[in-house]
Amino acid sequence: MTGQRTIHIVDDEEAIRKSAGFMLRTSGFEVETYVDGVAFLDAVKGAAPGCILLDVRMPGMDGLEVQAELNARGVPMPVIVLTGHGDISTAVVAMKGGAVDFIEKPFEKTVLLDAIERAFERLDQKVEAATSEQDAKTRLSVLTQREVDVLRGLVRGHPNKTIAYDLGISPRTVEVHRANLMAKLGVRSLSEALRIAFGAGLEGDG
Repeated sequence: MTGQRTIHIVDDEEAIRKSAGFMLRTSGFEVETYVDGVAFLDAVKGAAPGCILLDVRMPGMDGLEVQAELNARGVPMPVIVLTGHGDISTAVVAMKGGAVDFIEKPFEKTVLLDAIERAFERLDQKVEAATSEQDAKTRLSVLTQREVDVLRGLVRGHPNKTIAYDLGISPRTVEVHRANLMAKLGVRSLSEALRIAFGAGLEGDG
């Protein structure tokens, strides 16, 4: 890939397109903006290879529907999902769909740039697109059975209270197990934990 790195911002909020576009241009990226998912899908065939910043809540098609359509068309560009309405279930769908990361607005510049760097590493094929199954299973092997149960609940997209009810424990205990499993996995965000779980083939059932 050449040194030119293009970011495609797909967001119906003009303020986000302008602010994120300015920040990324001043960070050395080429930036293309689109008012919604339909406009991007119409243009994607001739678009420069790059990374897609995809908003979730948009008129016409929401971000997850656009992501699914990109996958169906075999578009290889990595996706970072942006949302001001973040919840665990949306994160699960986005990560299962192959998103590099899931970032809530308002996002910090360093968090966004870190996700973009990983997206371009994926595009450049310098690293594996997903955690290898064996490595992921090895990382999960350090968890207790209860921590695996909590992680499985997160994979289902359930909030802490629902996981607590299903396991017959208190929400506070779920929070403790969740903090412990993230520490053992060496991750700082839910998306990273989900990536490992999916890489290991951990399903929500069973």
